[in-house]
Amino acid sequence: MTSPAFRTNENRPAATKPNFVQWLGYVAGKRLPLSMQDWVKNDLVGKGAVSRHLFRSMIPFLPIFVGFLVLFPGALWLRGSMVLLSVLLAMFYTVAFMDLNRGRRLQVHGLPADLKSDRKRAALDDERARYEKLHLRDR
Repeated sequence: MTSPAFRTNENRPAATKPNFVQWLGYVAGKRLPLSMQDWVKNDLVGKGAVSRHLFRSMIPFLPIFVGFLVLFPGALWLRGSMVLLSVLLAMFYTVAFMDLNRGRRLQVHGLPADLKSDRKRAALDDERARYEKLHLRDR
């Protein structure tokens, strides 16, 4: 039997959550290993997915925000206003394209692009049942 220090990767259980470097790659659009598919599913459609998406989408803009704050001349309030305007604009586009980005990320990881959370699916099923009860009862 080999000691734990000499074990190969085959003996190690597959990671189910990305490390920091993998997470940065994930933020940039890189695909995570199949062993992390449940984590990806929870990240994109689980509870708190919207706030995670908003945070994740702001990461690539950080150099721009820092550049506006540090590199531009002027009063601090003016540079802060530039950063605030940039954050609001980035947030606007992030929210506007959230469903498309989520669908693409799901596809990249081999999941259906129209995947919904359990709560959202239950709400849609309930809405459909109410519609059928109200409008299709005569058929």
